[in-house]
Amino acid sequence: MSVLLRTSGLRKRFGELRAVDNVSLELHEGILTAIIGPNGAGKTTLINLLSGALTPDEGRIEFLGEEITHLPAHLRVRRGLVRSFQIMNIFPRLSVEENVLVPVLMRLRRDRHVWGPVSRCSDALAEVERVLQAVGLWEMRNHPAGALSHGDKRRLELGIAIASRPVLCLLDEPCSGTNPVERRGVLALVQKLAREGQTTFVIVEHDMDVVFSLAQRIVVMSRGQILADGTPSEIRDNADVRAIYLGEVQDS
Repeated sequence: MSVLLRTSGLRKRFGELRAVDNVSLELHEGILTAIIGPNGAGKTTLINLLSGALTPDEGRIEFLGEEITHLPAHLRVRRGLVRSFQIMNIFPRLSVEENVLVPVLMRLRRDRHVWGPVSRCSDALAEVERVLQAVGLWEMRNHPAGALSHGDKRRLELGIAIASRPVLCLLDEPCSGTNPVERRGVLALVQKLAREGQTTFVIVEHDMDVVFSLAQRIVVMSRGQILADGTPSEIRDNADVRAIYLGEVQDS
């Protein structure tokens, strides 16, 4: 099982707050990993460091065997490392199809076509159809993205993320703001894409029922550090996780 991404001694401080504190982690190809922890545990800061949105104060990040610690975010995307955001990140005035077309054209290095006629880009349009079929939005391809339901917007955001054919996709709370039915649908879609595609997914998620049913590996963070790392059954049986994350009172 190959290592896609490795961190060593990763640290990020905001004043006196140690948001990420000496995190060493490996993410493996084909393993759907969930990163969980209470609010303020450092999950989103870690995702920001891995994706290039933040620069670490200390430590090292390697992706596909290459150091990327100080590599800009857009160059990480070029290498196959992408992420989604807690806050919706779509173009609401563009059509669903156009939202996915933008990253497809960027991947194909046809940036000049992004805001111009694309009728000649048959391969790009075929790729957009493939992505929208995969996320269940092909029938809505001509709808304005802003008119979609919240759950469908999350599906579109996932489509935008996978349109660049990433090797590793970091999903920061992909179900934020969705109702229980939408949440199950989005995460079932992630599971399906992980099983059928060539992308390895890492998700940050708060719904423990979903995490334990979806993830093959769970990393638990607390106060900027990794508290536990293992299979769902190992994490479920971990007394420290139950006490600190799940809030259970342990017998003395």
